[in-house]
Amino acid sequence: EDWGGKYQCEHISAKTGVGVENLLEKVLLEADILELKANSKKKAVGTIIEASLDKGRGFVTTVLVQSGTLHIGDVMLAGQHFGKVKAMFDHLGHKLHTAGPSTPALVLGLDGAPQAGDKFNIMDTDREAREIATKRGQLLREQAIRTRKHITLDEIGRRLAIGNFKQLNIIVKADFDGSVEALSDSLLKLSTPEVQVAIIHKAVGQISESDVLLASASDAIIVGFQVRPSLSARKIADQEQIEIRLYSIIYDAINEVKDAMEGMLAPTLEEVIIGSAEVREVFKISKIGTIAGCMVSEGVIKRNQQVRLVRDGIVVFTGQIDALKRFKDDASEVKNGFECGISLKGYNDIEIGDNIESFENKEIKRKL
Repeated sequence: EDWGGKYQCEHISAKTGVGVENLLEKVLLEADILELKANSKKKAVGTIIEASLDKGRGFVTTVLVQSGTLHIGDVMLAGQHFGKVKAMFDHLGHKLHTAGPSTPALVLGLDGAPQAGDKFNIMDTDREAREIATKRGQLLREQAIRTRKHITLDEIGRRLAIGNFKQLNIIVKADFDGSVEALSDSLLKLSTPEVQVAIIHKAVGQISESDVLLASASDAIIVGFQVRPSLSARKIADQEQIEIRLYSIIYDAINEVKDAMEGMLAPTLEEVIIGSAEVREVFKISKIGTIAGCMVSEGVIKRNQQVRLVRDGIVVFTGQIDALKRFKDDASEVKNGFECGISLKGYNDIEIGDNIESFENKEIKRKL
């Protein structure tokens, strides 16, 4: 409109919040002008916004209802996944019984994590949803087999001409489906005529034993974004000498894979896990905060080292130890098999079953 057109314009900042209220008002005004309406009395139809795996709640899916009304107990079909809607929550975490048109909702009950952008529909019965989901899964597997690139004589000739052709196999695991897709697409774009990146597996959730075994069989590395390997997966990775790279910033993962491909890796800091402790009791003390009663299950926990709090394979806090005690005495370190009390600097949301990892950064020569 400022330039003589028919579309409204609004300057906004997600960081400061400037212009957001005006934008929302303009969206509502535009909807009124266009007379946008939806039928709320039919079965819900909408789009998947995001999906993740929560160990306590199962697969958690964020959906946007575009028409109709979504109810608890409805049989939902999204991509190759289906399930009964067990619970719904709004953006503030409050329980919902129904979700009408233009309503975003967090849904529990699907048997997997559908891809962002998938359409969802409400089916009449479990059997109907299961049959369609099974057919879609079969079609996706067939398409993956058909699109798999097989070696040809021309390709062999090209690789021989290059002389040093290499392929980097990567397994991608992340906390959300959107992160999996974004990281996979970015890594695939790094492929060059000399070095090709191949994503052999990608999924939502913590790094498991099967991921490590697949990496061992296919000579791949594992890239984890905001997830951690299970204890058994880490032990197998150490035995099989499988490299697991863990990141919290997507650009760090992209840049390090790119540097590895270019053969330009310089000595840098690498994270080394020193010790791990399991939280067995939680004590809330006024004026002090939360004290975690822990059993050191691996290595050594040292007071002057950085730690991270891991819940169900997901990193929820990274920082420093505020206090480390053996009984009532301060301790500089606690070894494997001993109990201790740990309080974290600036963080009190500790739960029974959490793991506290102690780590340090060592400067070594990088290899990928």
